[in-house]
Amino acid sequence: MCVCELAFVLGITQPSVSKHLKKLSSAGIVESEQDRFWTNYYLRKDNEFLKMLLMCFKKHLSSDVIVKEDREKLKRVNRTKLCCKK
Repeated sequence: MCVCELAFVLGITQPSVSKHLKKLSSAGIVESEQDRFWTNYYLRKDNEFLKMLLMCFKKHLSSDVIVKEDREKLKRVNRTKLCCKK
């Protein structure tokens, strides 16, 4: 996901998302790659600790109301409308 998409889903500002992504990247949790106009961020797949942590999150947050709402918002994300580059 790009910063615009994450900001939309989480309901926080793009600078705030960028700040958190920088910290997560420094910690080796997320990586990024350029896709035309966007920088896509994704969770690292080669981190065994992260895999275990995500399994715990999925188990304990699967019925969380806010997580469900965020997943619904994610379905409505349209990056070409959210992230217009000028």
